[in-house]
Formats: sequence, C-alpha cells, structure tokens
Amino acid sequence: MILVTGATGKIGSEAVRLLTEQNHPTRALVRAPSRMPGGEAWNGVEIAVGDFDRPDTLDAAMRGIHTVLLISPSVPGQEISVIDSAVRQGVEHVVKITNHKASEDSPVGRRRDHARIEAHLKATGLGYTLLAPNLLMQNLFAVATMIKQTQGFVMSAGDGRFGMVDSRDVSATAAAVAAAPSRHAGRVYLPTGPELVTYADVAKELAEALGHEVEYRRISPDEHRSAMIQAGIPEPAATSNAQVFGLIAGGDAAWLTDDVTSVTGNPPRSLRTFIADHVDAFA
Repeated sequence: MILVTGATGKIGSEAVRLLTEQNHPTRALVRAPSRMPGGEAWNGVEIAVGDFDRPDTLDAAMRGIHTVLLISPSVPGQEISVIDSAVRQGVEHVVKITNHKASEDSPVGRRRDHARIEAHLKATGLGYTLLAPNLLMQNLFAVATMIKQTQGFVMSAGDGRFGMVDSRDVSATAAAVAAAPSRHAGRVYLPTGPELVTYADVAKELAEALGHEVEYRRISPDEHRSAMIQAGIPEPAATSNAQVFGLIAGGDAAWLTDDVTSVTGNPPRSLRTFIADHVDAFA
C-alpha cells in the first residue's frame, strides 16, 4: 500500500486520484476529513487522519505501508518525523518532492531545509527517489486576482527563463514512481514542461486566451518582498520567494528535461494548455 502525505494539496490530491484510478491500494494522510475532495475522485481511498507534529498518528498511518509519497511544506522537523516513522514501521521506499538545488550552503532557506531532509532520508538506508520539479504552472493562480483587477501582474524574475511544469504532470510522475519504486531507486527526476518560457510569455499567452492585454510589470526582488509582506505573506516566506525570483532572473530555472515523458510515457502539458484548461480562473 502507498501512503500519500500532503494529500489535499495540488500535487498530492492528483497523485491520490491517479493511483486509485490505476487500482493501486492508497492511503491518504489528512489533517482533517473535512479537507478531503468531494465527489468520486477519492472513491476507494483509505483515509488516515494525522499530524506531522504527532508521531503516534504518523505511526498509525504507516502501518502496512510499503511506499510513502512525501509531500509537505518541507519543514525539516516534520518531514524527518515522517521519515523516522517510516523506518519504525518497516516502510521500504520514500518518494520525496524536493528542490533541484537543495544544498547545505544555498542562500535560500527552503533549499537548505530540503538538503537537510534529503541527507536524513539517505542516512536511514530506506529506498528513496527524489522529484524536483521546475516552477509549477499552478503558482500562477496566486496572481489571478491581480490580473482580474488590473489586467496585469507584478513579478521580480526579470527576463529569466524557466521550464514551468503543470503540477498534474508532477503528480503523474510521482504516482508512476510510487507505483513501481524499485525501478526508480536512488534516482533524481527533474520534471519540467516542454519549453522554456518567461513571465513575458506568460502575459502573452494569458492575453491571447482572455482577449485583452495582460501586462507583466517588472519589479526588483526587494520591492517584491515588500509587496508580498504587505499582502500578508509571512516575512520568512516572502524573503525566500524574493530570493528565488532573483535567482530565476539570473537563469537559475532555465533548464528542461524529458523526465515526465520518460517516467509516465506521456508528454508534459504546455503553458498554453494549462491556461486553456484554467482560463476562467483569470477572467
């Protein structure tokens, strides 16, 4: 059986749906049953109610589990607790969503956090696979309200290019690995979309889909950090986000792979397809 943590998030919820659709016994870890998707998407899914900060609930969720798909906000103490519970309960493999440049000396705090978690996972001796996607297309939903109100959006990534990937393709990759983990043991996959794009390209595609101009307003990382804090984003997250956007401006995310296709057998969705599927969110 496969346990999916972060099962109500963008990547986790779709991974659960795909795994159950393919008849893989799946258990979803949720903090509250009320957060489960409605409808038939999760028919046949076992539900485990648990909390990353309560090891007893993690141990209960891990019983009878062979593989864990580990998705979370990547708080080191919490993910390490999940990994340690997996060890105690005899889990054989962990598939972790991580960052492509996780390192102990990264200037970005979240990347240092990922590196600490990865090091702990490898030290346990568990089988593991790492998935480090490029920017998620679904992150564009964060500027949807701004686009509706101002026919544009602000961003501090300059003209940096990135291999933006639909989270549905990350979910499909994660589900394929979790369904046959031994084939992917020790591997690191870097899911991307099919093309390098800029935020100017994003604005152009949105404009074509919406039928009106969408302006990409370039600001500095410091200005972006202040704007995010003013919008209610906690200061550590705003600082980390601004650091990442500044790195993107310098080419940090200008990479593509064929990992989605090689793992799933299907090509990744384009930015145009993503926008067509979700145009109502920006209208």
